[in-house]
Amino acid sequence: MLNELDKWYEKICTPAFIPLDPVRFPRSYKKREDIEIAACLSAAIAWGRRDLILRSAEKMFALMGKSPFDFITSGGYKKLKNKNIHRTFFENDLKYYCRGFERCYAKYENLENIFASSCDIWEGIALFREEMAKANKGEYSVHVANPGEKDGNGSACKKLNLALRWLTRKDAVDIGLWKKINPKSLYIPLDVHVARTARKLGLLERKSNDKKAVILLTEKLRELCPEDPVKYDFALFGMGALNNL
Repeated sequence: MLNELDKWYEKICTPAFIPLDPVRFPRSYKKREDIEIAACLSAAIAWGRRDLILRSAEKMFALMGKSPFDFITSGGYKKLKNKNIHRTFFENDLKYYCRGFERCYAKYENLENIFASSCDIWEGIALFREEMAKANKGEYSVHVANPGEKDGNGSACKKLNLALRWLTRKDAVDIGLWKKINPKSLYIPLDVHVARTARKLGLLERKSNDKKAVILLTEKLRELCPEDPVKYDFALFGMGALNNL
């Protein structure tokens, strides 16, 4: 199985994959803050058909001009109405994120410092969620997942784990901007397709696509590659989407 996973990783993880994936949006910026913001926002709407995700992301970043960070710090987001951006994600949801980002940068200097504040990725995600809520009068958003308790009962946090993969790992696709988080501590961005492939390969038995399933699958992948388990996200995607597994 390891050879097969490595083969698919090498097949999928190439520069040719970038234009077909939401990672192309954070990769289009040069400034650190813009890359971080674009990664979180691109991942936030990364569900559904890939062509529609890309179209929606183009619409969203067009609203933000040349620099998402400047758009936020200048208060440009306050002029947004509430038009639809992607499925259940509206301009009000974008404003929610913008207020949250504004608070996070004022308090932590950059987003990496939030997620790297603990050696546990889940605690970093929980802290980010809390800071976003505090910036929005204590309101939690369905678009910022709750990792829940340490026993594993909680969201898989697929979107934030995807953003963390982009920002932490470095290869032909992933950006590798952040240096304070070790790739070996990352967790698989678990969606229904990756989970289905993992079950067919015998890598995952749990039926629910929740935090516990993410932990169990990532532990299996760490057995195969302790230093970089999440690289197999590419392989599981490829084997499922392109191999009809």
